[in-house]
Amino acid sequence: MPNIHLLSPRLTNQIAAGEVVERPANIVKELVENALDAGATRIDVDAEQGGVKLLRVRDNGAGIEKDDLSLALSRHATSKINTLDDLEAVITMGFRGEALASISSVSRLTLTSRYQEAAEAWQVTAEGRDMVTHVAPAAHPPGTTLEVRDLFFNTPARRKFLRTEKTEFSHLEDHLKKLALSRYDVAFCLRHNNRVIHQLRAAERGVEQERRVAAILSPQFIDNALHVDTEAAGLLLSGWVALPTFSRSQADMQYFYVNGRAVRDKLVVHAIKQAYRDVLFHGRHPAFVLYLTLDPKLVDVNVHPTKHEVRFRDGRLVHDFLFRTLHRVLADVRPSDQLPPTNGAGLGASTGVVSTDGTAPVGEAETRPHGQPTARPGQDSGEFTSQERLPWQAPAANPYPSANSSSALDPRPSTNQIANQLSAYESMSKPLPLSAQPMAMPAADDGDLPPLGLAVAQLHGIYILAQNSVGLVLVDMHAAHERITYERLKISVDQQQVASQPLLVPETLAVSEREADMAEQHAEEFRRLGVELARVGPESLLIRQIPVLLQQAVVPQLVTDMLGDLLEHGTSDRIQAHRNEILSTMACHGSVRANRKLTIAEMNALLRDMEATERSGQCNHGRPTWTQLSMTELDKLFLRGR
Repeated sequence: MPNIHLLSPRLTNQIAAGEVVERPANIVKELVENALDAGATRIDVDAEQGGVKLLRVRDNGAGIEKDDLSLALSRHATSKINTLDDLEAVITMGFRGEALASISSVSRLTLTSRYQEAAEAWQVTAEGRDMVTHVAPAAHPPGTTLEVRDLFFNTPARRKFLRTEKTEFSHLEDHLKKLALSRYDVAFCLRHNNRVIHQLRAAERGVEQERRVAAILSPQFIDNALHVDTEAAGLLLSGWVALPTFSRSQADMQYFYVNGRAVRDKLVVHAIKQAYRDVLFHGRHPAFVLYLTLDPKLVDVNVHPTKHEVRFRDGRLVHDFLFRTLHRVLADVRPSDQLPPTNGAGLGASTGVVSTDGTAPVGEAETRPHGQPTARPGQDSGEFTSQERLPWQAPAANPYPSANSSSALDPRPSTNQIANQLSAYESMSKPLPLSAQPMAMPAADDGDLPPLGLAVAQLHGIYILAQNSVGLVLVDMHAAHERITYERLKISVDQQQVASQPLLVPETLAVSEREADMAEQHAEEFRRLGVELARVGPESLLIRQIPVLLQQAVVPQLVTDMLGDLLEHGTSDRIQAHRNEILSTMACHGSVRANRKLTIAEMNALLRDMEATERSGQCNHGRPTWTQLSMTELDKLFLRGR
């Protein structure tokens, strides 16, 4: 067996480069982050042949002094941290001191810099062959330029793993987009093969930031996004989340930042998926650009060499904060928030200005682009409430009776009653009857119309046609009534204590010792959800009691999944999810069916309930419940005004 020996500096740098430098995109990320840490306000990136032949990153930051140039290319050399306390509260993008040494070991690197207070610039060059640096005077404005040529020229095996020029540049562009979304106060320019791809100006005001988001993602995203700005428990969440109707077939519009650093974290992904669970169609992915700000001491960024993973000191607090904030934001959306402006302008034609806290800046018009309401956590954004019913709105009494009675559905049924109703709903074939008092239609020129307007007809017993101030509203009456019924059932159950029933023969569940410890630690939480567990051995649990609503569920698997969630995320809502699935089934079977003829009064009653119901834009399965056709869109169909 060979003797133990120290590796050469060149070999250690190339090993480190295997973690830090996988492709040209990783180099751009490291160099641009260094420029941001240097206080740059403008960054230019030039690439040739996807960044393999040449990568040039130029900034107007603080620059590097002559005596530090050679040291900058050494491993573990940095100006950003000095002590362990600095490492535990990192506020800069970079801090490991590995990037430049790793890059110079697998390429031909030239670093030119002029310190802000210096009269001249200096240049240092290094090649992967011998790692020897050469310093010489140069002409350069204040700031720094790094040129990386012939990537992997001395490691042919690594070069073979590079993809086509188009693919490599696509990855490079994605990395720069993430960085551009993290710092709106910095201007970015990206060129490929001497052609300008992106030219992004610094964005200080809210509307300018929205324009940058629209340029990087798409104007459709910002036109269908909700603005978020919420602070609690030392955590601040801001940014934009797309409406469920603007979902994606893949997770290509998901940007999450922790203290300005783009990260991919399982805890964050889980919290966001939970928030969208009730409103997102199966197989679709939400779109968002979100920024989480917290004390740097509460998050560890020194988890992975590429710094794209983090570890939160209190993961459960972060998870609950993200979930509750986004869940409330999505629930507060009402039809009145999603109507386009009467002039039909979106972001591309709109001059509306929105500040980052969701309010209009002083002296600016208080308008928002089409479909982009400001989130108001904890505030009911429905325009028409039961206390402010207009003459043509439905009466306050519930107009939707139960399936087996002509009287109105009890707004607060017991949990046992709900469980007993499930079989009746599943076997029900007759549509749910509606009742509403006759109401007078206002004059056609009445400008004070509700957001979803007033019903004018029913199409094929499936869709409701309504007229509002914008144009024509189309409503899927079954999907809309399904959401209304579902939300009412959830409220009814939440207002009561969970009803449980003891098992005639308690079930034994084999678990790991960690899972058993977790069950003991969270015993009170399980009991509050209607599940009673007892530890009967180091790796054995006894299930004594379960919720009445889940008597048909596979309880051992449910408990195992909950323990897995608690171990991974610090929280679990499996029981609530199963309960909601049952309530969703009940709502689906208990809602108005297709081919049911409704009166104008009944249709208007349904529209008014939609305006006051949370998440009424989607049914329980994530399908849209209504859509809007403006007069401009209708005129285009008939070539009017041509």
